[in-house]
Amino acid sequence: MSDLLKSYIAGRWTVPGGANGVHAAINPATEEVCARIALCGPAEADAAVRAARAAFIDWSTTPLEVRLALIERLIAVFEARYDEMVRAITTEMGAPHDLSHNSQAECGPGHLKETVRAAREFEWERPIGSGALLSHEAVGVCVLITPWNWPINQLAAKIGPALAAGCTMVVKPSEVAPLSAQLFAEFVDDAGFPAGVFNLVHGTGAGVGPTLTGHPEVDMVSFTGSTAAGIVVSKTAAETVKRVALELGGKSPNLVFDDDGLEAAVARGVRHCFNNTGQSCNAPTRMLVQASGYDRAVAAAREVAATVKLGDPAQPGAHLGPVVNKAQFDKIQRLIQAGIDEGAELVCGGTGRADGFNRGYFVKPTIFVGVTNQMTIAREEIFGPVLVMIPFADEGEAVRIANDTPYGLAAYIQSQDLTRARRVARQIRAGSVYLNGAGQDYCSPFGGFKQSGNGREWGVWGLHDFLELKVINGYGA
Repeated sequence: MSDLLKSYIAGRWTVPGGANGVHAAINPATEEVCARIALCGPAEADAAVRAARAAFIDWSTTPLEVRLALIERLIAVFEARYDEMVRAITTEMGAPHDLSHNSQAECGPGHLKETVRAAREFEWERPIGSGALLSHEAVGVCVLITPWNWPINQLAAKIGPALAAGCTMVVKPSEVAPLSAQLFAEFVDDAGFPAGVFNLVHGTGAGVGPTLTGHPEVDMVSFTGSTAAGIVVSKTAAETVKRVALELGGKSPNLVFDDDGLEAAVARGVRHCFNNTGQSCNAPTRMLVQASGYDRAVAAAREVAATVKLGDPAQPGAHLGPVVNKAQFDKIQRLIQAGIDEGAELVCGGTGRADGFNRGYFVKPTIFVGVTNQMTIAREEIFGPVLVMIPFADEGEAVRIANDTPYGLAAYIQSQDLTRARRVARQIRAGSVYLNGAGQDYCSPFGGFKQSGNGREWGVWGLHDFLELKVINGYGA
């Protein structure tokens, strides 16, 4: 990979003229430059959209099996260069090696394989009524804007179904973590997709965002990021009445009932909250604990927190890495201080750089108790290794607190009484609910209620996001 990262437009690697400048991406563990990006501006964004538009008719009418064969070729290239992707993710955003290898990078082949399976089983056309044909067709040219926290997960979850559906695309990855996106573009190029089907532009949100999301030749925008940015995207896209799919923020509740599994549930919840150094939109950051077991839960959380280690993300091992950059570090510090100022009690952690580190954006894993759901730390998405513990009296209060949030991405319920867990799950306003440590398969829909966004990604639901529905009446007459 060259020193200056290039964009990929119309099947060619492109370096913008220089008027838009160069962005330096920082390794968050060392605070040293890990990549330099030639930033695109409106001209390059426009060129990428027009390349995608020019390629759309041919690609959308290419037989499905040909499209899927190319995706399978992409999977093979990805798997052959898997270790490069692991290193890229660890370098650009600080995910520890084991997390990058076992979860972060694995999302790429995982989502792509599920897309191929779903596309082969999908009912693309079917007769309805008296002689009509229902047909699913590609929505058109898509702009895909992806974040830094799970970079390959979001790239693969959007690009795979868009390709399978017959869409062409312009991808705008986060400039904070560009290495994984650059590698993915190389994989696409190596796989041999036709020119213009896939385009990637490196740039800032301000530099290329409005051109991409407001472009009259763009039919759809799929965005993953903060709720505030999602609102801006929606407003810009509304001028041309585009389809907009949003996967936004979260403040997910984890309801822990007082029964025999309480200590294990708390331990699982603490580790899950801290996973990826807390930088996951669906992290269980609000632990709601039945009051009768609250003291036991606090003791269990303290015990688990004492075992949490931070370390060099390039090294194997079960440790946390840094948060992604100084801006994120400073935001987390501000919110931890807000928790202290508003009267919450620290079980562990607090402000300042983690002990033992003189460089890198290492945050102290932090747990607050004595929290009410109206405190800032219970309302705002912190996006760091910060957990708040809130007591509840009974099932009804647990549901009220859980739903008392502008978000609705995920929720978690821990109870040995499965009847109760199921009953409570049906009352929670969230796109995904997880009972007793259950995970989520690539075939499951992922997305949220309320200000956590709209639309669903993953599996067959990811295909639906990139398809238009057409009815041809009289087709069978």
